[in-house]
Amino acid sequence: MTAEARNASFRNPSFTELYTPKLVTVLREGYGFSTFKADVLAGLTVAIVALPLSMAIAIASGVTPDRGLYTSIVGGFVISALGGSRFQIGGPAGAFIVLVAAAVQQHGLDGLLLATFMSGLILLGVGVLRLGTFIKYIPYPVTVGFTSGIAIIIFSSQIKDLLGLTLHGAEPGPIIAKFEALGAALPTLNLSAAAVALLTIAVVVGVRRLRPHWPAFLIGTVVAALLVWLLGLPVETLGTRFGGIPRSLPAPALPAFSLGKAIDLLPTALAFALLGGIESLLSAVVADSMTGRRHRSNAELVAQGLANIASSLFGGICVTGAIARTATNIRAGSRGPVSGILHSAFVLAFMLIAAPLASYTPLAALAAILAVVCWNMAERHQFATLVRASAGDAAVVTVTFLVVVFRDLTEGILTGFTLGSLLFLHRMSQAVEVEPLRPIAEPDMPDANGASEPPPYDLVLASNPDIVAYRISGAFFFGAAATVAAALDSIGEHPKAYLIDFSAVPVIDSTAASTIHGVVRKAARGKASIQIVGARPAVLKVLLAHGVRPPQVHYKAHLAEAVKAVEGDRSARS
Repeated sequence: MTAEARNASFRNPSFTELYTPKLVTVLREGYGFSTFKADVLAGLTVAIVALPLSMAIAIASGVTPDRGLYTSIVGGFVISALGGSRFQIGGPAGAFIVLVAAAVQQHGLDGLLLATFMSGLILLGVGVLRLGTFIKYIPYPVTVGFTSGIAIIIFSSQIKDLLGLTLHGAEPGPIIAKFEALGAALPTLNLSAAAVALLTIAVVVGVRRLRPHWPAFLIGTVVAALLVWLLGLPVETLGTRFGGIPRSLPAPALPAFSLGKAIDLLPTALAFALLGGIESLLSAVVADSMTGRRHRSNAELVAQGLANIASSLFGGICVTGAIARTATNIRAGSRGPVSGILHSAFVLAFMLIAAPLASYTPLAALAAILAVVCWNMAERHQFATLVRASAGDAAVVTVTFLVVVFRDLTEGILTGFTLGSLLFLHRMSQAVEVEPLRPIAEPDMPDANGASEPPPYDLVLASNPDIVAYRISGAFFFGAAATVAAALDSIGEHPKAYLIDFSAVPVIDSTAASTIHGVVRKAARGKASIQIVGARPAVLKVLLAHGVRPPQVHYKAHLAEAVKAVEGDRSARS
């Protein structure tokens, strides 16, 4: 690395540098025909995967299949063109199915489009304000818990089409009521639909094992559609339920807006933005781990926000970075964002050319594709590992999972995050130590090559019971304040001087500073002096702000200086 490059890496990057799309970076590096050819093949591969998946996710979300295609085309294009990741592929994601379906049921399609638009504005603001880093603080057990919970909910929503069941009314949302309704509808089982679903799953699994680089989802869908068409099986298709899919993009239009409606939709938009931010950054991190590259979180969030705005303008649903499609893009040989742009172009071409053929796609086959997606989403091994790891992690992942499945996705994330934060604070508070500077046994040390040994600073401490010295080590915050206060309160009867070593304290908060201020007041009543040693500038600033300041307290850089100051005061008094 050159000196200029090293200096550039240490200075604060400009706004333009932080938000320059990776597409521009890749083009600046030099983009030739061989690179373009690799991106064409990768984009085509991802488009083949995204085509049936986008329609399946849209149907499961309670909207028509064309909405999923609009999302992949428009949202996917914007994410690849403007994002902060080289390999991110955007489109509708399975994680959104539950939220989108609930929004459609409560507020209708117009409400969904407005909530998607609003979530785009929120993500745009989060990215511009550079808050993307904080989204990464979602604990890992929370992500595993809500992802596994989502997988259960999505699978339960596909049972009706997997088995070809006929319900007397609308399918209930709560999972217990849903299973009761599905159980009551079992006599309407369509054996043809169930056979088509099983065949699709078998084809997808078989292709993945025997030819892992082939488009298993598309092959399974095509085989099922041909079988239904050739045998004339009595199963529902895209044509019979939705009348097929259109052969063009709609004209852009702003979602219907009213202030009251926007206020009602704000919680939904926040949930969309939170989940979209988590999913997109998680996908970008996975891409980084596969390629050794680094994404820019805030630039990615800005692109995600613009993509959701654009998707809603064209009638699409929520869009985010899709982990499975991003991984497929990398494995297919992508060299940069151009493959993502081409993926959107290929999906558009498929919609324009093959729309009439899509009408023969059986809904049981699309439900089977989502069943495979749910199996992969469930993160069974990670869940089991967390349950075995510790009681705290087991509680967080289990509670998050149960709340997501039986209550609500947003509640699950918030509950899991709260539990995870409390667990972290508990662990951090246990890491704080308060120890006396009077070692019981000194370790053996060699003589210093004939040189006279300097007197150790703790000689005075060990010989003078009126001087009490303690070292605090670790992050000193509200979780540990009570422990530290109890330790300091247990100090000798009436010491003449306190020495508190802060050199091993990296950070302190207001609660901890108030605790030290209480110790200072107590010492002042006993006419004892306090020497605080080795406080870092940030720690010193907080202590001073809370009244821990001279003349009640004296600050020294080193413990030896504090010992000399205490000895000087004692000599002056005597």
